[in-house]
Parts: sequence; structure tokens; C-alpha cells
Amino acid sequence: MFSGLTKFILGFFLAIAVLIGGGAAIALYFMNRTGIAPAKPIYSNDSPSVKAQAPKKTEPGGGKPALTPGTSTQSSPSSTSTPTEAPKATPSSKPLPAGAYRGRVSWAEGLSLRSQPNQEAEKIGGVPFNQKIIILSESDDKSWQKIRLEGSEQEGWVKAGNTEKVDEQ
Repeated sequence: MFSGLTKFILGFFLAIAVLIGGGAAIALYFMNRTGIAPAKPIYSNDSPSVKAQAPKKTEPGGGKPALTPGTSTQSSPSSTSTPTEAPKATPSSKPLPAGAYRGRVSWAEGLSLRSQPNQEAEKIGGVPFNQKIIILSESDDKSWQKIRLEGSEQEGWVKAGNTEKVDEQ
């Protein structure tokens, strides 16, 4: 009888340990999955060279793209990619409007360009990281900035605090 009671108690604690261990493993798995940064968004007005550099999809959990029949795993020496420099906007030769200054986007993921200075306004484009811009004005509450893309006539509103002033040289 003592042996049966010991087995029951030992089995009970073993079951609890398995449940706790399994729950901890599942929690760690999902916490690690949420720590992976999403792919950089590609906007419809991006240049073709940016679209060509879009990340390729891989099989989940594999890390390598799946091979299709007829493809080999050897890489040719000519397949090494050389980084290409993104096309730069040409600085506008016309003078800046009163109160405007040159700047650049400092938010690493880029910014959404909106038609009005509020979060619900229509998105009219995107501004990539380090893009040179001209800050034309700020909203009354200083939380939005009206900008123009340098070398372009496209204007819109972005959240303030995501740009920085650059020294004019």
C-alpha cells in the first residue's frame, strides 16, 4: 500500500513538472518569435532599385530557401551581389521658403507621408530613412511637420521628432 501512495505522489509531482516545463518552453518560443523584426516595407513610390533589393521569403524555421527540382546548391562566383548606391535626390536650386530649413529622416523604418496633420489622414507615400527633405512648417501643436522631398515637388505631413535638421553647406 505504501508503494502505491508513493507512486501516486511521485506521478502527481512529475505531471506538474512536465506541465510547467512545457508551458515555459511554449512561452519562450512565442517570446522569441515576437522579438524578430518585420521586413522593411516597400512603398509603391520606391525606386526600382529599392524594390529589387526587397528581402526574399524563406521557409519558416528553415532559414534557407526551398530548392525546386533542377536547381543545384552550388553558388556561382558571379552571383556575388555588389551593393549599389541608392539614387540621390538632386538639391533644388531655388531658395527655400521663409522659415523652412533642410533636414533628413532620422527614423530607421522611414516615415508615412500623410495628406493632413493627423493619424487618420490618407497616406500619400513614404519617406525612407536618411532621405533629404525640406521642413516647410509645423502644426500649431508642434506634433506634425509639413515637408517637401528634396528634388521633388511632393509635399505632405509627417510626425514631428522623426526628422533632424542638417547643416547647410
